[in-house]
Amino acid sequence: MKLLTVGNPKIAKGEKLGYLTAILHLAPHTMSGYNTCPMATAGCSSACLNTAGRGGMFAGCKTAHLSGSEMVNDIKSGNLVNFIQAARIRKTRMFFEHRVTFLSQLENEIRNFVKLAKKHGLTPVIRLNGTSDLRWENYGIIQKFPTLQFYDYTKIPNRRNLPSNYKLTFSLADGNESDVEKAIDNGMNIAVVFRTKKYPTVYMNLSVIDGDEHDLRFLDPKGSVVALKAKGKAKYDTTGFVKDVV
Repeated sequence: MKLLTVGNPKIAKGEKLGYLTAILHLAPHTMSGYNTCPMATAGCSSACLNTAGRGGMFAGCKTAHLSGSEMVNDIKSGNLVNFIQAARIRKTRMFFEHRVTFLSQLENEIRNFVKLAKKHGLTPVIRLNGTSDLRWENYGIIQKFPTLQFYDYTKIPNRRNLPSNYKLTFSLADGNESDVEKAIDNGMNIAVVFRTKKYPTVYMNLSVIDGDEHDLRFLDPKGSVVALKAKGKAKYDTTGFVKDVV
């Protein structure tokens, strides 16, 4: 079972800028039985990009080479778990139940990914929280690659004393508006999901940039709102997670 993947359509936009991103997708929130998103809100839980792309294709998911609660036809949040979701659950359980083995494999995969990117003349970068929100600065893996750029989105505003090669962007959601100032004080830009791509030029007194042009958040100017268009289930959000332009 591989931990890292390459090929997300938005991630691929970075290749035009000379970067290749590898991303780790774990099962979000409590889907695996472990909580990987401690600051999850009702809106982000229901609109999670975990079900985007192949992660949301459930047709034909009747059997799998799994057992017990990992069966592909288990019902999770009202949906059948497909093979993508089952793999994310396995990886998440491996992280929590076999931490040393998980981190060792992750380190090896990162080293191989760096070689792959350089072989293609691209700069390697890593996202470890593709569909989770873990404090990766606490597990030593980022510190082992001081010249490699890591980046993530987070809803945890008080993450500080980060490795210099780890860039975080705070995700505004329904009910966490009070955390924005704390996130800004900790050097984070603010990602905001809007209902349409008609973005304001200024939001929360910060300049707005188009976050859908690429996913390379470490390239964004400091003091920015990163505007993202609502996608998938987020298009139908009524919780306040998705913001309307007024």
